[in-house]
Amino acid sequence: MQRVVLVTGASRGVGAATARALAREGWTVGLMARSKRRLEAIAEDVVSAGGQAIVCAADVSDAAAVEQAVEHLVERAGPVSALVNNAGMVDPIACIGALSPADFERTIAVNLHGAFHAIKACLPSMRQAGDGTIVQVSSGAAHGPLQGWTSYCVSKAGLWMLTQALHLELADEVRTYGFQPGTVDTEMQAVIRKSGVNPVSRMTRDQHLHPSVPAGCIAWLLRTRPHDLVGQDLRIGNIRDRAGQ
Repeated sequence: MQRVVLVTGASRGVGAATARALAREGWTVGLMARSKRRLEAIAEDVVSAGGQAIVCAADVSDAAAVEQAVEHLVERAGPVSALVNNAGMVDPIACIGALSPADFERTIAVNLHGAFHAIKACLPSMRQAGDGTIVQVSSGAAHGPLQGWTSYCVSKAGLWMLTQALHLELADEVRTYGFQPGTVDTEMQAVIRKSGVNPVSRMTRDQHLHPSVPAGCIAWLLRTRPHDLVGQDLRIGNIRDRAGQ
């Protein structure tokens, strides 16, 4: 039976690399992000490599749009058995006094509410598939504050609690993993470097991982569904060797 996975934030960075890695392993990949044009380019890459991809353009902060996109994916490919909640944003980077309510709310809406919306939309079909797996792309920022990253840290802390709640309530039906990819050479890191705020901004590009490394770890989690790691917020350094990355 064809395995179907939804990857949010799939138009660039870790999301795009994960989509390519999963397609190489035989998954039909639903690609979700706001930009249909960028998703279509990723889909072309996947198809050229012999994989299957379906564009599911939607803003993850819009629950109705996410539900409609997932319905489209299920109609085209069948039940979704895996979800990679990768969509996220770190900007605007600003200390609390300069952070507007709208900026704060937007980051929470994408990083936390967006993950919840994707889970709600995929869960019925995961239950139908009978072997659901969710990977929540987390961050060390979930466990400690960083200057200028208040909204990002709060959103990722909330995502970690959502991961724990999923494990508590759905462990018999769905295996859920938090995954901290570390610092990765993506467009997000370019935004962070430009800000000059906190030590992460002073890291050079060669100090960051290539997106294919965390993507390979995510593919391994979905492929093997390791029982001993369920419900944890996994640091890439602790599973990289085991995942062959």
